[in-house]
Amino acid sequence: MLTSNAPAAARRAKRPVKKGGIPLSAGMVLVTLGVVYGDIGTSPMYTLKAIMSGNGGLATMGEDVVLGALSLIIWTLTLITTVKYVLVAMKADNHNEGGIFALYSLVRRCGKWLIIPAMVGGAALLADGILTPAVTVTTAIEGLRTIDFFYGIIGGNQAIVVGITLAILCVLFAMQKAGTSTIGKAFGPIMTVWFLFLGITGLLNMGHDLNVFRALNPLRGIMFLLDHNLNAAGLMVLGNVFLCTTGAEALYSDMGHVGKPNIYVTWPFVKACLILNYLGQGAWIIANRGSGELAAVTDLNPFFQMVPEEFRVFAVILSTFAAIIASQALITGSYSIVSEAIRLDLMPHMKTNYPSETRGQIYIPLVNSFMWIGCMGVVLLFRSSEHMEAAYGLAITCTMLMTTVLLFTYLSRIRHKPAAAVVFLIFFGAVEFMFFFSSLTKFFHGGYVTVLLATVLFLIMYIWRRGTAIERTQSVYLPVRKYLDQLLDLSHDESYPLLADNLVFLTNDSSLDKLDRDILYSILDKRPKRARAYYFLNVQVTDEPYTHEYMVNTFDTDFVFKVQLRLGFRVNQRVNTYLYQVVADLVESNQLAPQNHRYSIYRKHGIVGDFRFCLIRKVLSPETDISGTDARTIEAKYFIRRLCGTPMRWYGLENSSVIFEYVPLFAKAKRQHKLTRIPLDSKAALAAPKKAEAKPSEGGSDSDDEDIFSAAMHNEREENATDAEKTLVGGDTASFKPLRIDEDDDDGEDDGEGSEEEELEYAAKAAEAESGRRGGDSAK
Repeated sequence: MLTSNAPAAARRAKRPVKKGGIPLSAGMVLVTLGVVYGDIGTSPMYTLKAIMSGNGGLATMGEDVVLGALSLIIWTLTLITTVKYVLVAMKADNHNEGGIFALYSLVRRCGKWLIIPAMVGGAALLADGILTPAVTVTTAIEGLRTIDFFYGIIGGNQAIVVGITLAILCVLFAMQKAGTSTIGKAFGPIMTVWFLFLGITGLLNMGHDLNVFRALNPLRGIMFLLDHNLNAAGLMVLGNVFLCTTGAEALYSDMGHVGKPNIYVTWPFVKACLILNYLGQGAWIIANRGSGELAAVTDLNPFFQMVPEEFRVFAVILSTFAAIIASQALITGSYSIVSEAIRLDLMPHMKTNYPSETRGQIYIPLVNSFMWIGCMGVVLLFRSSEHMEAAYGLAITCTMLMTTVLLFTYLSRIRHKPAAAVVFLIFFGAVEFMFFFSSLTKFFHGGYVTVLLATVLFLIMYIWRRGTAIERTQSVYLPVRKYLDQLLDLSHDESYPLLADNLVFLTNDSSLDKLDRDILYSILDKRPKRARAYYFLNVQVTDEPYTHEYMVNTFDTDFVFKVQLRLGFRVNQRVNTYLYQVVADLVESNQLAPQNHRYSIYRKHGIVGDFRFCLIRKVLSPETDISGTDARTIEAKYFIRRLCGTPMRWYGLENSSVIFEYVPLFAKAKRQHKLTRIPLDSKAALAAPKKAEAKPSEGGSDSDDEDIFSAAMHNEREENATDAEKTLVGGDTASFKPLRIDEDDDDGEDDGEGSEEEELEYAAKAAEAESGRRGGDSAK
């Protein structure tokens, strides 16, 4: 029998259906300018400067060289950012969320191997997100030296620059808990002024030479790239050209924070200001390329030099703020990437806050702390922007290549446009591979740091996904109705002490009539737990901010209930409070007998009894039949899980009565040799014992064929499915996918070790089951 919170359901039915995503509005346009475009918006500060330095300095920048470099910049912005990301990638959204993991979630069924480019690209983007704030803020603070007043304070003391940079990063990361909406409203006006400044200064300097408009011809860029007489750096110049579009991937990832329509409206304005500024810098270089005085300036930057001297103080201070805001785009993008990775079970569940009324705007405290520490470490390691910039952009080229592979699959398999998909793959794959190849020269000059960070993040994803695939080989769900008679007898068996009036197990599966084998094993086999009523609680987070609903399956009993709480994403998930209301409703509707207590501090005794919550934890026991590599993978996964928190805090159970139970991960144990009893007076008793030869364990794999990790374990799961049908009452492997609202219970976090007695008890039970003690009654 299914019941629900009828009044709440009725109210929900009357609500108008809301369109997904964040709508277009003036306020969100301002937020978009403040959140999304910081990284790509600060690229004029260093792109042409880097190209000019790589070509030999100001004296080598002839007209054809300048026009060729400008053409490469303009068409890189157009092809990579506008065409690939704004026009193509942003249409491939997953419930209005963007980023490489959102894209993977759309194409994951098209090929098991697609999880690899998703993991590589996601790890590289997160690594670059750690590096970018350190690079941009340090570069901006060092730019203050171009002003006499600030140079008098800072001088050549790099320790002051490092100290100021660390202080700014601390303030920036501390602000994140306020939410991207609040930050965007603060940063939005500054970035609006910044882009207007870029456009205006570019227009003013274009008066020196209107011939810079010839850079709009793409042939200019191709000629510059291939002509070694013009381009001293050869193809390696693309590593510097690529700096103009490093924020494109962050733009796609931030789509869920600000909404697709707001990006569509603001990008033309942003791109126009960027191109005008680049053209203005080009015109200034052409007009001043013969100046011996300027050629002698160390680390000449045309971005600042083209600004009139009386406005240069304003330009440097404004660029400092813009560089700080550039870090915001990568930080918010990282939240989106990790959020999508959690949904795909590529990373552990982490506590997520929603500071605004819009679910797309999120804050993940653990990610914020990790990036905070990473950025501080990069600054302290390299100390100067010259060393940091060597690593800049290397990881993003890798991410862009992986995104191209996934977009090819999306266009060919989801949108059913194979011809367009092939053209897309060949063209953008070739362009981005050239960018990647040219960026490899940065590896030994600092790029190794980004590669190391990306490798660590990839290993975390690999361990988590592989570990999940191993665990799912033993996922067995049992029909609750098959065990109602035993639960009824146990609840009335006075030979066992009463553990609680209401015993609650947290579960993350989405079924209404099945349970994980380990929960029923905990109740019936592992020290039987007597209670007046048993509850199996699942929490589902909705897309609306303040949903308060529930659904319950009573199984036509008054002692077993499977409850699903439906809570809005801004609702504090203190399940003990809400479960008390559910139990009170069941009593009032006569579906549960009143749980009156004789003793109480209150004058009026309540009708709801006490609660105890049981959290299941899985551990590896010595008897577990698993290979050494898989065992190390599971141990690493449990270690990562411990670092990410506990559901006791997520669900507000710190002050509740909680039981932690540890069970072996696998019911299948290694084959044990049968002992032979010998008489006490036998000579054999005095002989030296011989070592028994252990038979090799039979390896196996998971059954879930969603990706290469689970597909590799298909045989193992098939074998366990057969065993479950033969040995368990109603045994069945998971015929549905658990609703991954909170992964902790299913992940089997290893928070401690079970006792040897408990492990042996579990292994003995499994051995009895294999011998056919209980008979088979499968439920498909």
